[in-house]
Amino acid sequence: MAPPWERYTVPVNALTLVLLALYAAALIFLSRSKPGKRPEYLLAGRRLTLPAFVATLVTTWYGGILGIGEYAWRHGISTWVVFGLPYYLAAVLFALLLTRRLRRTGAMSIPDLLQETYGRRAALTSAWAVFAMTVPAAYVLMLAVLLSQLTSWPLWVSALAAATFSVIYVGMSGFESVVRTDALQFVLMYGGFLILVPIALHHTGGLGGLWASVPASHRMWDGGLGWQAVAVWYLIALQTIVEPAFYQRVFAARTPEIARTGVLVSVLCWMVFDFLTVVSGLAARVLLPHLSDPVAAYPALAKMLLPALPYALFMIGLFATVMSTLDSYLFLAAATLGHDLGRLNLSAAEDRIRTKWGLVISAILAAGAALAFGSVVRIWHDVGSVVTSALLLPVVSIHFPARFRYSGNGAAAAMILAGAVAIGWILGRSGGVYPYGIEPMFPALAVSAACLAVDIGRKVPASFSGKGGVS
Repeated sequence: MAPPWERYTVPVNALTLVLLALYAAALIFLSRSKPGKRPEYLLAGRRLTLPAFVATLVTTWYGGILGIGEYAWRHGISTWVVFGLPYYLAAVLFALLLTRRLRRTGAMSIPDLLQETYGRRAALTSAWAVFAMTVPAAYVLMLAVLLSQLTSWPLWVSALAAATFSVIYVGMSGFESVVRTDALQFVLMYGGFLILVPIALHHTGGLGGLWASVPASHRMWDGGLGWQAVAVWYLIALQTIVEPAFYQRVFAARTPEIARTGVLVSVLCWMVFDFLTVVSGLAARVLLPHLSDPVAAYPALAKMLLPALPYALFMIGLFATVMSTLDSYLFLAAATLGHDLGRLNLSAAEDRIRTKWGLVISAILAAGAALAFGSVVRIWHDVGSVVTSALLLPVVSIHFPARFRYSGNGAAAAMILAGAVAIGWILGRSGGVYPYGIEPMFPALAVSAACLAVDIGRKVPASFSGKGGVS
């Protein structure tokens, strides 16, 4: 079977290409450093205001827009149950329990936090995990698919073009470039769907007509897949607790209160955007019931319903949705290479130089991985399963009393062993079925928990020895 970008193509639209060129020029313009000013490269001076915080966090979380369209076309309102609700819950927990205490630290990254609690070995181990998590292969692939549809370029050319352009504009001012461009991309991503949804509802008889027209399975909370297929995503959503993009923005917020409020406001924004995307996916299912490639649900629906200019604006909104996540993760990967993996207490100028080289290396790896994997969902699932399993308990436990944390060596061992178990479980997949029918995160997290139990067991006798508690 031909891949998605060959099964569905959008004819070249001159107006869309013109708007895309203007959009690219705007990103370059916004990324420039102000005259006489050299911005702090990694966290923009920790000066994020509430609007900037919300715009950059909201846009960073939505790069998988084509996958949302596919799932909504196939499974209906369970899209919200799977990709909305569990992430709202995890983000609210993160906001209420972690944001203030994280912002009060002097950390710049997750490895910085682990360095302070567990030492250098655990910090370096976590840095490799964060790097694997943030190399934006999935988003390079999605942007390459969109670009190939629009230009008819080969996929590898589109992937290289997307990665190269991202390096150019992000490299200008670092995190400040990401924040400034995300403000524009926030407007474009919402604007695109606000154009599409009213017209789609007009053609489907409003919300009532749309609801009555979708297949019965699309009105079921589980999309007809069964509770286990839904429940696993509530475990995967725990990735939010160790999501580097969240930590970076919390560390960059002007105050702890802005960080906390910003995450909570972002949840409200995600609810609105999820409503727009799910409605669009259902409309595509009703109006395009025989669509050969549901990955193209949103572009196909827009092509069917919108005149040239609204269609072009919608497509730019899709580009912006993906690009806003690509640039954020590309910079996170580069900062991990430049700042965290060195752990050399470099000056700000040295951090800047190393991070710029990190952008180039991360972009090359992202483009290569995108072409090698060829599947966005596979990248999300496999990389997310490995890295979340490795990081979740060591990162969460830094907030526990000292007696109930890992030791330094225990934290490093837990990350390595959990990651190895998840990788082995994924490699043992046969015919799409994992060993014993168990998702890789379950045994991997069990191993991580066992390492924590061993460390706690070693500490408990000391706490009752009469010599005082463990520091």
